[in-house]
Amino acid sequence: MNIPKTMKALVAYGKGEYKFEKDYPTPECGPDDIIIKTEGCGICAGDLKCMHGAGRFWGDKGNPSWVRPPFIPGHEFFGRIVDMGENVKGFSIGERITADQIVPCGECRFCKTGRYWMCQPHATFGFQKENNGGMAEYVRYPKTAVVHKLPDSMTLEEALLVEPYSCSKHCVDRAQITNEDVVVISGAGTLGLGMVTYARMKNPAKLVVLDLIDNRLDKALEFGADVAINPSKEDAVAKVMDMTEGYGCDIYIEATGHPSSVIQGMDMIRKLGRFVEFSVFGESTTLDWSVIGDGKELDVLGSHLSPYCYPFVIEHISSGRLKTDGVVTKIFELEDWEQAFDCASGKYGDLKVAFKF
Repeated sequence: MNIPKTMKALVAYGKGEYKFEKDYPTPECGPDDIIIKTEGCGICAGDLKCMHGAGRFWGDKGNPSWVRPPFIPGHEFFGRIVDMGENVKGFSIGERITADQIVPCGECRFCKTGRYWMCQPHATFGFQKENNGGMAEYVRYPKTAVVHKLPDSMTLEEALLVEPYSCSKHCVDRAQITNEDVVVISGAGTLGLGMVTYARMKNPAKLVVLDLIDNRLDKALEFGADVAINPSKEDAVAKVMDMTEGYGCDIYIEATGHPSSVIQGMDMIRKLGRFVEFSVFGESTTLDWSVIGDGKELDVLGSHLSPYCYPFVIEHISSGRLKTDGVVTKIFELEDWEQAFDCASGKYGDLKVAFKF
């Protein structure tokens, strides 16, 4: 295929300095690389927080900057192979592929013990100039990228959810749900809904979903939740206590990224319960930590990225067992990125907002 020398791309030059470029250099293909023509790329809450200058990305309080501009954002992307280096095996031109967000080094302690998603250098697509993301017409997958094939039958809307649903699966797996557990998932955005449809497969005793937006709660019920609660209209803690004879939920998954959800979870989880933190926060959370130890002796777990989850998610989105209907709410051309980012904030009620190419 004749690949042009330049391409359309959204380029981040600094905090809030994002520019649409019509003639950005197309990535070159090295001997170990794969080049794809992008089909679609979703907008993640992390992309928005990065653009607005959250310290988690640009550094604060003594922490170094994690992003390295100029970079092309986007880690929820996929496309078809248009070029490959001579050392690449197992793939062919025209195949449809995607990859984990992490680009592991393969050499650190975590990579060498199979825990590649916690790679110490922690290169990722869409935040560093060495591994540009999917908000561009072409993307380079380097040698260590964790690449997965996508079926041709998968729709654009389904393929856009492979990355976020894989993150959702890892989070639910961390929760270790059994069929005796009362599970609360706080947040019914794209990732929360991915957790709901997967957690339903675990057949918990009761699956409760919390969100401040009623149409998201309706979607959560459609995807398998037993109970949906809007904490702005009802006392969520009291309702969960009522349904658990005053003990509290067994498992609480925090997927909102808002400090109030953390405090709410600590109030409604039972003694010896399991609290799983998933979100990327825009601000710090203040909490009396004595509830974790002396108060309830909780298991508090984190969840990061999507290790070993893509094959399952691809298979079960394709089969329909993981529900996706209506999650992708708006699709834009890259030129309209400002409007797309605005919609992705959720202020108009959108769930997943994405670009098509």
